[in-house]
Amino acid sequence: MTYVVNTVLADRANSISPEHKQHDEERLEDSVLDLKNVPVLTPEQEKKLWRKIDLRLMPILSLMYLLAFLDRGNIGNAKLEGLETQLDLTGNKFNVVLIMFIIPYCLFEPPTNLVLKAFRPSRWLPGINLAWGIIMTLMAFVKTYPQLVGVRVCLGVAEAGLFPGVVYYLTLWYPRHMLQYRIGLFFGAATVAGAFSGLLAFGISYMGGMEGLEAWSWIFLLEGLATIVVAIVAFFVLVDFPHTAKFLTPEERDFVVWRKKYDNSSVGEEERFAARYIWAAFKDWQVWVHILIYMSIVGPLYGITLFLPTIIKSFGYNTPVSQLLTIPPYVAATLTLLVFAHYSDKLKMRSPFILAGLTMCLIGFSINISTAPSGVKYFGTFFIVMGSYAAFPGVVSWLGNNLSGQYKRGVGMALHIGIGNFSGAISSVVYRSQDSPRFILGHGLELMFVGIGLTLLPTVVFIYKRINAQRDTAERLATERGEKVKYSVQELRELGDRAPDFRYTL
Repeated sequence: MTYVVNTVLADRANSISPEHKQHDEERLEDSVLDLKNVPVLTPEQEKKLWRKIDLRLMPILSLMYLLAFLDRGNIGNAKLEGLETQLDLTGNKFNVVLIMFIIPYCLFEPPTNLVLKAFRPSRWLPGINLAWGIIMTLMAFVKTYPQLVGVRVCLGVAEAGLFPGVVYYLTLWYPRHMLQYRIGLFFGAATVAGAFSGLLAFGISYMGGMEGLEAWSWIFLLEGLATIVVAIVAFFVLVDFPHTAKFLTPEERDFVVWRKKYDNSSVGEEERFAARYIWAAFKDWQVWVHILIYMSIVGPLYGITLFLPTIIKSFGYNTPVSQLLTIPPYVAATLTLLVFAHYSDKLKMRSPFILAGLTMCLIGFSINISTAPSGVKYFGTFFIVMGSYAAFPGVVSWLGNNLSGQYKRGVGMALHIGIGNFSGAISSVVYRSQDSPRFILGHGLELMFVGIGLTLLPTVVFIYKRINAQRDTAERLATERGEKVKYSVQELRELGDRAPDFRYTL
């Protein structure tokens, strides 16, 4: 079977109201020409094309994010290797160090997606990668608590643009129902980082005292240097946009551009910048409700990432064993994440998999807040890590699927991720040393986040189903009555996800 590209817009032209025909005549002719000139690909050829794109983009992006997550989370491992004692992080000082990364990280995330298009992804993403690699390396040489706080603030600012930037970047390449698997591959690097973090910390711990540096300093130094190396490689590997990608043939570029442009609607989506698209993102109810659902996953995710070594050590294990025991939950989470992402794209549904992740978190935190034996609690950490990590790509791609228009989607997703990450700031201060071993405050607040998600998720699904049904009904009635389309092609593009032919992903 080959893709037969019909002149959909030519048929639509006959239904445009007379007052709009003159206004849209030239644009309509261009759109029809776009459709007619798209290369014809067999399913095998298209599959080969997406594989070619995957091999160029996903390895380097995943490696960059692996190191980003390693660099922000290795402080939990460094704590067990003497950081807390040597820098006198008494009381809540360690929690303050954690939150001073997250606050600037959240504040600087929202504007980064607009910067990405202005500065080019192939320069912006490796550039910030290099910046935080240098900062991470310098963290090995801090001597006081204020110095550590200052460097963590700088790390938060430098890393802020990576995740929202890459997610937005991927939406410019992939159709919306191919997106979650790619985000899953990218974010899967974070779960691998969780496993690597414990293993690396275990190995690096034996370097304590070499060259006058403690084991925790070696953790920061070696992982920071690795980040710098990857950033330099990324400058040569990463590309910008489909229409400028030299590793694709002209026909392949044309196909990818067309496939993405007409993904959400038969008339495509608006690609030109206008300030009203920024305002549209701020006004859209989806963005704000999805922020709360995002928080319900990110809160548990940050909590377990930053404190899993501490939680496991509270079960009575020594430091080396605690470091090693952090690995199995992340391995299980990586496999679960990839399975969720694959079937979510295959079924073109997001909410069932997010619901499954939230349910896993509910089970895991309920076990750990109880008085169950240590072995059972360790088993519970598997549910927390698996649930939070496996659901995360779905939460991100769900909103990306349901916002149409490049700039509205870019701003909306940046708000979604930037504001939503403040739940991570909360999670970084609620696991206090005095609450060990049950951590009632920490686990209790994580259960609160999970409860918010379990409440809002079915509500959003209900609203989406209702809107889709209303649009289906309106379309059917219009067809039965022989009514003409009331919108011009340009108006439909500007309406984006509010257009009558747009359907929300569930």
